[in-house]
Amino acid sequence: MNEASARQVLLVRSLESTDGASPHWNAADADWASRAATEVVGEDASGERFLARRAQLALERLGDRDRQFRNLTTAGRWRTWTGALLVAAGFALGILMDAAGPSRYVNILAFPLLGLIAWNLLTYALLLAHSLAAPFRAGRRRPGALSRTVARLGGALAESPLDDKASAALRFRSEWARASLPLTAWRVARVLHLAAAAFALGAIAALYIRGLVLQFQAGWESTFLSAGQVHQALSLLLGPASALTGIAIPDALQLEGLRLPEHTGTGAAPWIHLYAASLLIFVVLPRLVLALISSLAARRLENHFPLPLGDAYFQHLQRAFSGQAARVHVVPYSYTLSPQSALHLQEALGRAFGPRSQLSLAPPVGYGGEDALPSSIVPTGAPTLVLALFSLSATPEDENHGRFAEALAKALPAGTPVAALVNEAAFQSRFGQQPERLEERRKAWTRLLDARRMDPLFADLEGGTPATLAEGLSALLDRHARHGGSL
Repeated sequence: MNEASARQVLLVRSLESTDGASPHWNAADADWASRAATEVVGEDASGERFLARRAQLALERLGDRDRQFRNLTTAGRWRTWTGALLVAAGFALGILMDAAGPSRYVNILAFPLLGLIAWNLLTYALLLAHSLAAPFRAGRRRPGALSRTVARLGGALAESPLDDKASAALRFRSEWARASLPLTAWRVARVLHLAAAAFALGAIAALYIRGLVLQFQAGWESTFLSAGQVHQALSLLLGPASALTGIAIPDALQLEGLRLPEHTGTGAAPWIHLYAASLLIFVVLPRLVLALISSLAARRLENHFPLPLGDAYFQHLQRAFSGQAARVHVVPYSYTLSPQSALHLQEALGRAFGPRSQLSLAPPVGYGGEDALPSSIVPTGAPTLVLALFSLSATPEDENHGRFAEALAKALPAGTPVAALVNEAAFQSRFGQQPERLEERRKAWTRLLDARRMDPLFADLEGGTPATLAEGLSALLDRHARHGGSL
């Protein structure tokens, strides 16, 4: 799925996931879009192709009825002219930079271009550190102020806090901002690298333009450094440029003759050439390479957009297209699910994942049996969702309930959506009139499961409503899709 298709899919998702989003779209329209897309792509097509075609057909029909949604199809689209504008601005600022210094004497130890080189070397070090730390970083790294500014100029949308009353337009903008963040980051990186290279080229151009009409003298002065130490430092810094240009770096004796104010210095042309070449080596070329890497990464995401399709909405559409049923596998721990609770759960599954949803119950794992889980707890095939079932009446214990949650997650194939369902029925019957005790027990279970990166869903499987439980189950699957496999 490419970027344009992903944008359309998310827009239709926002429309169909928001109650009363548009008076021009109803359940009959949604069914028509699904049937028409199936006819166009064929029953053997992939789920992604079906979703992309369905969204395209839906927006074509809706575009003739609702101008608001027709306009939203371009929301968040990257403004390609932003990069050219910022690169041109970088070059112009480079030309305005006083690269030689405020006077006609060029101090070869305090050349303003040295600061530009040092800044870029520091940037490379920070980029390398960020890349090495990325696999160990929890959560998303917040972009810096400059990156956010460039992203806004480029047309990227900002995430917005959502609630149940959020409009479809606001929901789409927030979800597209979240989904397109990796692509936006690569685009911003490409612009910043090209702008940095353009700034360096502008500084070089300004240096040579001023050198055409002004005579610059080069020398050096220092309170602490000797001529020999200066020679060592310049050989290290300007050595690559010297090898590239063939301009030799003066030895210690020659540098002593350039010391200010005892001497008047010498013509600055060789030093200007050396520093300009160093700028090309340390700034322009690396920045162009980084811009190329960013451009290739952005192009890959544009053509293969990683839209998470594991949430309840997408799963429902793909199951309807493929004819497969949702399968939810429940593994009770030190708890036996009553027939009434099982029926309640089955009804909720039908509401959440469709009437053909299948519920499978593993034999309960006994208290203390978490160290040797039976093979029967692992479902066959690929389940839509696996639930570890607990009773709120039990006091959560790390060495038992916590270890069971960890063992269950490890026993399942990688990427399997797994969460905890905590039945409140028995606890509610005893302490329903004491809300503080209910809240205290919920917090205890939440702390235990949060430590295992497993979200709990609290529900009364006997006195609650299937609709409420269905919403909770859908939310669990949505979180799994949003966080890339971690509930």
